[in-house]
Amino acid sequence: MTSSPKSEPAPETAPQEQPQEAPPSPETRIAELEAEAAKYKDQWIRALAETDNIRKRAERDQQETGKYAVTAFARDMVSVLENLKRASENIPPEKRGEGELLRTLGEGVDLTLQELLGIFEKYGIRRIDPLGEKFDHNFHQAVVQVERGDIAPGTVVQVVQAGYVIGDRLLRPAMVAVSKQGEPEKKVDTSA
Repeated sequence: MTSSPKSEPAPETAPQEQPQEAPPSPETRIAELEAEAAKYKDQWIRALAETDNIRKRAERDQQETGKYAVTAFARDMVSVLENLKRASENIPPEKRGEGELLRTLGEGVDLTLQELLGIFEKYGIRRIDPLGEKFDHNFHQAVVQVERGDIAPGTVVQVVQAGYVIGDRLLRPAMVAVSKQGEPEKKVDTSA
């Protein structure tokens, strides 16, 4: 028997050692960690500020909602108030003394009007009656211009319909007549 040469295993090639990076110095590692911590702190501060802004905005929206929730209802009730006011003004005091029915009716209308005015005041609804004031397009609506030489142009000379506001929001503009500058007098030459 002949022996065959034994195959020897191939010599293992040693893995080539890759140069390992030296670990960063403690000072470098501290600087990296401090930069990372500063980045996260900045993000946290921004998130906290944004959360605070959202909270404040939500509180403001909630207050406005509570304050102006009655706006549509108040707008409708303005007509009721104006009708009661007209009814009260159209029962003359001398007629109220003539009969029990008119006196009682007048007192009832007056009491209802006073109660409604109290409710309007409670909810911050106030009447705009700008007679003699400068015209303000934010609260007034001009329905006519009147030539008046004795009053400065742009002055409210008549209130056709009172306006109303709730808080700082307009419910209904005041319908007004506004003065305008009169035409200068034209002189006619009669010496021809």
